[in-house]
Amino acid sequence: MSFNFFTTRLKARANATGAWLKRAGARVGEGVSSEPWPRIGIWAGGIVAAFALTLVLFLTFADWNALRGPISRFASAATGRQIIIGGNLDVNPWSWTPEADVQGLRIGNPARFHERGAFAEVQNAEVSVRLLPLFIGRFDIVRLDLDGAHVALYRSAEGDSNWSAGPNAGRGRQFNLPAIREFALRNGRVQFEDDKRNMVLDATFTTQESADASNPGSFELNGEGRINRRPFTIALSGAPLLNVRRDRPYNFVAEVHAGATHIEANGAINRPFDFGVWGADIRARGSDLADLYPLIGLALPNTPPYNLTGRVERNGQRYGMPNVQGRVGDSDLRGAFTATRQRNGRLLLDGDFQSNSLDFDDLLAVLGGAPSTRETASPEQQAIAAQLAAQGRILPDARLDISRVRNMDARVSYRAARVRSDRFPLRGLFVDVSIDEGLLLLDPLQLELSRGRLGGAISINARHETPRVDMDVRLTNTRIESIIALSGQPPVTGPLSGRAQFSGSGASVRDAAANANGNIVLVTQGGEVREAFAELTGINVTRGLGLLLSDDDSTTNVRCGVVSFRVQNGIARTRTLVVDTKDVLIGGEGQISLRDETMSVRIQGEPKEPRLVRLEAPITIEGSLRAPRVGVEAEGALGQGGVAALLGSLVAPLAAVLPFVDAGLAEDANCGALLAGRQEQRTREEG
Repeated sequence: MSFNFFTTRLKARANATGAWLKRAGARVGEGVSSEPWPRIGIWAGGIVAAFALTLVLFLTFADWNALRGPISRFASAATGRQIIIGGNLDVNPWSWTPEADVQGLRIGNPARFHERGAFAEVQNAEVSVRLLPLFIGRFDIVRLDLDGAHVALYRSAEGDSNWSAGPNAGRGRQFNLPAIREFALRNGRVQFEDDKRNMVLDATFTTQESADASNPGSFELNGEGRINRRPFTIALSGAPLLNVRRDRPYNFVAEVHAGATHIEANGAINRPFDFGVWGADIRARGSDLADLYPLIGLALPNTPPYNLTGRVERNGQRYGMPNVQGRVGDSDLRGAFTATRQRNGRLLLDGDFQSNSLDFDDLLAVLGGAPSTRETASPEQQAIAAQLAAQGRILPDARLDISRVRNMDARVSYRAARVRSDRFPLRGLFVDVSIDEGLLLLDPLQLELSRGRLGGAISINARHETPRVDMDVRLTNTRIESIIALSGQPPVTGPLSGRAQFSGSGASVRDAAANANGNIVLVTQGGEVREAFAELTGINVTRGLGLLLSDDDSTTNVRCGVVSFRVQNGIARTRTLVVDTKDVLIGGEGQISLRDETMSVRIQGEPKEPRLVRLEAPITIEGSLRAPRVGVEAEGALGQGGVAALLGSLVAPLAAVLPFVDAGLAEDANCGALLAGRQEQRTREEG
């Protein structure tokens, strides 16, 4: 058919319609306008009136039970869930607040969760809504009465939930009920299973309404379950749901017990029941902040027992605590944080925390270790500390939960104005922590020593199945005597610089150290050493022992000292160990195993002038890193070679290790030139 054909037919229809209107107008009679529009309005009004009458008769005499099928199919298509009305359906439409009574209501899960059965089942539901708001698309509930409601919530390990529209839709969004004026719940039950946080909960909820103004009733929810296979209970109560108003806050109190974790909250939902805007004053205490992850979704570090207070505020996709304070272990803590759900669905934590006084032992828990058993620690941490002590180990083998690091991002800073430690000469600590899609970075990490500074960066890459740890730290402007804390006069004094750089893979600190590769270097220049100590490295019985027995504190200059280790597969072997003093050139060799945390180092000195009595036996440092033993290897002696041979084996690596610590060290200390000069001088003397 051509376009002209359709045009001809359209014109014919128009002419026929015009002729009919003209004939109808001729029959109206004299005195009535011949214009067609009033008559069209009469016809249209009649049609609308007939439709309205038909609708009224239908609504009045309709068999609503016969319409359960079509209504269920329409609701199922609109929601993407199977909705079935299995019982009686009764509707009273003739009111400004139409009412409906639904029995045997069943709401199914999305198709991807069909094997989990029903999402919700309600024995009886009575609902009335305001009529006029429906015409502007608003669902304003006047009364909602649920009897025998059973809701089953589920979230998979990947984060997909049966209350969201899809794997990526609705994640992080809060479910908000529409405005409800009167709300009653009886014989209700909620089951919640969360594979992502390893949580199950079975709770009952009900309302108790009363006309007594002095005791109006309450809403109560009580449940129990397990988190990480540990008992978990929750008790929540609030004002009665009767006469809840949208413009007035809804107050509630809650108490949560999860293992050793105990949280008390007293708060309010600003606009009932908009769960995206609320606030609560809380008090939280427990054995480890990391245990809060299943409850709040934040990957917090392992800590000793804590006791914190503050206010939690939520506003849409963001929640946080503007002022949290209390104690963690034997340290005080204060600060603020916010957690925001980003567009990609990941949680971003922004925080700033400070301590006036930090107990350094409390930081051991962050690494998976434990504070001393004499300090504040949980029973589990005390057991870890006792086990490490019994095994003579330092490095903990607690595994890093990489799934938590992968599930959130973070930007957090922490400062400690004062650090208390019996092990290390610390004054303060500063660190910035960031997490970006599984990459955890501590940069900068800075420890203020009593003299000097230890600073650098540490990264843990958890983007792969086995985390990779990279560390690069430098020791600057410090002193040997401040690092080696001994009673009485220290045997060695002087400036000290150093650097440690290595990397390893493993799910724990111990695993990463066991296969680490890298370098460790310590350098001193221009210090002093007690003559007794220097003499004994050459085992001059007459002089060295005599100085010790007489408590002689005389010293000799340290021209230069370098100790360097090459770390391969967790074994640190000496590349250079040399200390050049006025009277003795001290050298050594050995290794430190990070695999089994043992060491075996031998040190011996070569005197630079004749000694009356001399025993060529090296000093040994052996045993565990936790408690090394110092002794003398009486059996056997180092090979005879004199100072020249010792220098020849030690001078060459200096050109490589000194720039590793600081490019200016070799020139400032002139260690390489000093030892090279010594070698040339001794070679000429022996020649």
